[in-house]
Amino acid sequence: MLAWTVIDSWVLRIMLCLVILTGLLVAGDSYGNEMNMVPSPLASSVFHFQGAEVLCGGEAYVPDDPKLSNGFYMSPCVLGNCGDNMTCVKEEIFGPVMSILPFDTEEEALGRANSTCFGLAGGVFTRDLQRAHRVVAGLQAGTCFINNYNVIPVELPFGGYKMSGFGRENGTAAIAYYSQLKTVYVEMGNVESEPGKVHSAATGGDEAPGPPLPVGPLGAGRLCLPA
Repeated sequence: MLAWTVIDSWVLRIMLCLVILTGLLVAGDSYGNEMNMVPSPLASSVFHFQGAEVLCGGEAYVPDDPKLSNGFYMSPCVLGNCGDNMTCVKEEIFGPVMSILPFDTEEEALGRANSTCFGLAGGVFTRDLQRAHRVVAGLQAGTCFINNYNVIPVELPFGGYKMSGFGRENGTAAIAYYSQLKTVYVEMGNVESEPGKVHSAATGGDEAPGPPLPVGPLGAGRLCLPA
Protein backbone atom coordinates (compact mmCIF):
# COMPACT_ATOMS: atom_id res chain seq x y z
CA MET A 1 0.00 0.00 0.00
CA LEU A 2 1.41 3.39 -0.99
CA ALA A 3 1.83 6.03 1.68
CA TRP A 4 -0.24 9.18 1.06
CA THR A 5 1.55 12.43 1.92
CA VAL A 6 0.60 16.10 2.13
CA ILE A 7 2.55 16.68 -1.09
CA ASP A 8 0.54 13.96 -2.84
CA SER A 9 -2.70 15.63 -1.78
CA TRP A 10 -1.51 18.98 -3.14
CA VAL A 11 -0.56 17.36 -6.45
CA LEU A 12 -4.01 15.78 -6.67
CA ARG A 13 -5.72 19.10 -5.94
CA ILE A 14 -3.64 20.87 -8.57
CA MET A 15 -4.36 18.16 -11.11
CA LEU A 16 -8.10 18.38 -10.46
CA CYS A 17 -8.04 22.18 -10.80
CA LEU A 18 -6.13 21.94 -14.07
CA VAL A 19 -8.54 19.37 -15.44
CA ILE A 20 -11.54 21.56 -14.56
CA LEU A 21 -9.99 24.73 -15.98
CA THR A 22 -8.86 22.94 -19.12
CA GLY A 23 -12.39 21.70 -19.69
CA LEU A 24 -13.59 25.32 -19.78
CA LEU A 25 -11.34 26.22 -22.71
CA VAL A 26 -12.98 26.55 -26.10
CA ALA A 27 -11.68 26.48 -29.64
CA GLY A 28 -11.92 29.48 -31.90
CA ASP A 29 -10.20 32.10 -34.00
CA SER A 30 -6.82 32.99 -32.49
CA TYR A 31 -7.49 36.65 -33.33
CA GLY A 32 -10.49 36.66 -30.99
CA ASN A 33 -10.86 35.91 -27.30
CA GLU A 34 -10.99 32.16 -27.74
CA MET A 35 -8.15 29.67 -27.76
CA ASN A 36 -6.71 28.15 -30.92
CA MET A 37 -6.19 24.38 -30.85
CA VAL A 38 -3.06 22.48 -31.82
CA PRO A 39 -3.11 20.82 -35.28
CA SER A 40 -2.43 17.25 -34.20
CA PRO A 41 -5.33 14.77 -34.32
CA LEU A 42 -3.13 11.81 -33.29
CA ALA A 43 -1.59 13.47 -30.25
CA SER A 44 -3.66 11.52 -27.73
CA SER A 45 -2.52 8.20 -29.21
CA VAL A 46 1.11 9.34 -29.10
CA PHE A 47 0.83 10.30 -25.43
CA HIS A 48 -0.71 6.90 -24.57
CA PHE A 49 2.03 5.11 -26.49
CA GLN A 50 4.78 6.83 -24.50
CA GLY A 51 3.13 5.91 -21.20
CA ALA A 52 1.55 9.20 -20.20
CA GLU A 53 -1.95 9.23 -18.75
CA VAL A 54 -4.39 11.57 -20.47
CA LEU A 55 -6.32 13.12 -17.57
CA CYS A 56 -8.59 15.10 -19.85
CA GLY A 57 -8.88 16.20 -23.46
CA GLY A 58 -6.52 15.10 -26.19
CA GLU A 59 -9.20 13.88 -28.56
CA ALA A 60 -9.80 15.11 -32.08
CA TYR A 61 -11.89 18.25 -32.10
CA VAL A 62 -14.02 19.84 -34.81
CA PRO A 63 -14.73 23.54 -34.08
CA ASP A 64 -18.18 24.96 -34.74
CA ASP A 65 -16.69 27.88 -36.63
CA PRO A 66 -16.97 27.00 -40.35
CA LYS A 67 -13.73 28.86 -41.05
CA LEU A 68 -11.91 26.20 -38.99
CA SER A 69 -13.75 23.16 -40.33
CA ASN A 70 -10.91 22.02 -42.62
CA GLY A 71 -8.20 22.02 -39.96
CA PHE A 72 -6.87 19.29 -37.68
CA TYR A 73 -7.40 20.08 -34.02
CA MET A 74 -7.42 18.49 -30.60
CA SER A 75 -9.07 19.58 -27.38
CA PRO A 76 -6.93 21.03 -24.54
CA CYS A 77 -5.11 18.21 -22.78
CA VAL A 78 -3.62 17.55 -19.33
CA LEU A 79 -1.14 14.68 -18.98
CA GLY A 80 -0.21 12.77 -15.84
CA ASN A 81 2.24 9.95 -15.14
CA CYS A 82 4.86 11.76 -17.22
CA GLY A 83 8.57 10.99 -17.29
CA ASP A 84 11.45 13.36 -17.93
CA ASN A 85 12.45 11.54 -21.13
CA MET A 86 9.03 11.67 -22.80
CA THR A 87 8.66 13.73 -25.94
CA CYS A 88 5.78 15.71 -24.43
CA VAL A 89 8.16 16.80 -21.65
CA LYS A 90 11.40 17.33 -23.57
CA GLU A 91 9.97 19.12 -26.60
CA GLU A 92 7.58 22.04 -26.97
CA ILE A 93 4.31 20.90 -28.50
CA PHE A 94 3.10 24.37 -29.53
CA GLY A 95 -0.42 23.49 -28.44
CA PRO A 96 -2.74 23.29 -25.42
CA VAL A 97 -0.99 20.38 -23.70
CA MET A 98 0.25 20.42 -20.10
CA SER A 99 2.44 17.73 -18.57
CA ILE A 100 2.38 17.30 -14.77
CA LEU A 101 5.61 16.10 -13.11
CA PRO A 102 5.67 16.09 -9.28
CA PHE A 103 8.95 16.75 -7.44
CA ASP A 104 10.17 16.54 -3.85
CA THR A 105 12.82 19.23 -3.42
CA GLU A 106 13.76 22.58 -4.89
CA GLU A 107 17.13 21.24 -6.00
CA GLU A 108 15.48 18.34 -7.80
CA ALA A 109 13.08 20.64 -9.60
CA LEU A 110 15.91 22.91 -10.79
CA GLY A 111 18.02 20.01 -11.98
CA ARG A 112 15.20 18.44 -13.92
CA ALA A 113 14.06 21.74 -15.39
CA ASN A 114 17.58 22.51 -16.64
CA SER A 115 18.26 19.04 -18.06
CA THR A 116 17.12 20.04 -21.53
CA CYS A 117 18.74 21.51 -24.60
CA PHE A 118 16.10 24.24 -24.67
CA GLY A 119 15.71 27.30 -22.48
CA LEU A 120 13.17 29.77 -23.80
CA ALA A 121 11.11 30.43 -20.68
CA GLY A 122 10.36 29.16 -17.20
CA GLY A 123 8.01 30.03 -14.39
CA VAL A 124 7.55 29.70 -10.64
CA PHE A 125 4.35 29.96 -8.63
CA THR A 126 4.82 30.49 -4.90
CA ARG A 127 3.91 32.81 -2.02
CA ASP A 128 7.60 33.01 -1.02
CA LEU A 129 9.12 35.68 -3.28
CA GLN A 130 12.59 35.17 -1.86
CA ARG A 131 12.43 31.54 -2.84
CA ALA A 132 10.97 32.44 -6.22
CA HIS A 133 13.89 34.74 -7.05
CA ARG A 134 16.35 32.09 -5.89
CA VAL A 135 14.76 29.50 -8.17
CA VAL A 136 14.51 31.70 -11.28
CA ALA A 137 18.15 32.72 -10.75
CA GLY A 138 19.02 29.05 -11.17
CA LEU A 139 16.74 28.40 -14.15
CA GLN A 140 18.60 28.22 -17.46
CA ALA A 141 15.98 30.16 -19.37
CA GLY A 142 16.05 33.51 -21.11
CA THR A 143 12.71 34.68 -19.72
CA CYS A 144 11.34 33.75 -16.29
CA PHE A 145 7.96 34.47 -14.77
CA ILE A 146 6.91 34.57 -11.11
CA ASN A 147 3.24 33.93 -10.29
CA ASN A 148 2.27 34.46 -13.92
CA TYR A 149 3.24 33.09 -17.32
CA ASN A 150 3.67 34.12 -20.94
CA VAL A 151 3.28 37.84 -20.25
CA ILE A 152 5.66 39.63 -22.62
CA PRO A 153 5.42 43.45 -22.56
CA VAL A 154 7.13 45.13 -25.49
CA GLU A 155 9.45 46.97 -23.09
CA LEU A 156 11.04 43.74 -21.79
CA PRO A 157 13.67 41.78 -23.76
CA PHE A 158 12.51 38.33 -24.84
CA GLY A 159 14.76 35.47 -25.94
CA GLY A 160 16.12 32.09 -24.98
CA TYR A 161 19.15 30.17 -23.81
CA LYS A 162 20.86 27.16 -25.41
CA MET A 163 18.97 25.85 -28.47
CA SER A 164 16.06 28.22 -27.93
CA GLY A 165 17.71 30.82 -30.11
CA PHE A 166 20.06 33.73 -29.69
CA GLY A 167 19.58 37.45 -29.40
CA ARG A 168 16.64 39.31 -27.92
CA GLU A 169 13.41 40.81 -29.17
CA ASN A 170 11.74 43.85 -27.64
CA GLY A 171 13.22 46.45 -25.31
CA THR A 172 16.42 48.39 -25.80
CA ALA A 173 18.31 45.10 -26.15
CA ALA A 174 16.71 44.59 -29.57
CA ILE A 175 17.96 47.97 -30.80
CA ALA A 176 21.54 46.78 -30.42
CA TYR A 177 21.04 44.41 -33.37
CA TYR A 178 20.27 47.39 -35.63
CA SER A 179 23.48 49.25 -34.75
CA GLN A 180 27.26 48.89 -34.87
CA LEU A 181 29.41 49.34 -31.80
CA LYS A 182 32.38 51.68 -32.13
CA THR A 183 34.98 52.18 -29.41
CA VAL A 184 36.86 55.52 -29.30
CA TYR A 185 39.71 56.07 -26.85
CA VAL A 186 40.82 59.70 -26.32
CA GLU A 187 44.12 60.44 -24.59
CA MET A 188 43.99 63.80 -22.80
CA GLY A 189 47.51 63.59 -21.37
CA ASN A 190 51.02 63.43 -22.86
CA VAL A 191 52.20 60.64 -25.11
CA GLU A 192 55.74 59.47 -24.42
CA SER A 193 57.95 60.05 -27.46
CA GLU A 194 61.55 61.05 -28.19
CA PRO A 195 62.07 64.47 -29.85
CA GLY A 196 62.48 64.39 -33.60
CA LYS A 197 60.89 60.98 -34.03
CA VAL A 198 57.45 59.73 -34.81
CA HIS A 199 56.01 57.27 -32.31
CA SER A 200 53.79 54.49 -33.57
CA ALA A 201 51.03 53.72 -31.13
CA ALA A 202 50.22 50.52 -32.98
CA THR A 203 53.69 48.96 -32.73
CA GLY A 204 55.38 51.02 -30.04
CA GLY A 205 58.40 51.51 -32.36
CA ASP A 206 60.14 54.67 -33.58
CA GLU A 207 60.34 55.80 -37.18
CA ALA A 208 62.21 58.50 -39.08
CA PRO A 209 61.11 62.12 -38.65
CA GLY A 210 58.34 63.20 -40.94
CA PRO A 211 55.47 65.64 -41.33
CA PRO A 212 52.39 65.33 -39.15
CA LEU A 213 50.15 62.54 -40.36
CA PRO A 214 46.40 62.97 -40.63
CA VAL A 215 44.26 60.97 -38.28
CA GLY A 216 41.47 59.11 -40.08
CA PRO A 217 40.22 55.61 -40.88
CA LEU A 218 43.20 53.28 -40.80
CA GLY A 219 42.79 49.95 -42.57
CA ALA A 220 45.77 48.41 -40.80
CA GLY A 221 44.81 49.76 -37.39
CA ARG A 222 48.02 51.83 -37.23
CA LEU A 223 48.02 55.32 -35.70
CA CYS A 224 51.14 57.52 -36.02
CA LEU A 225 51.56 60.67 -33.96
CA PRO A 226 54.09 63.45 -34.68
CA ALA A 227 56.71 64.11 -32.03
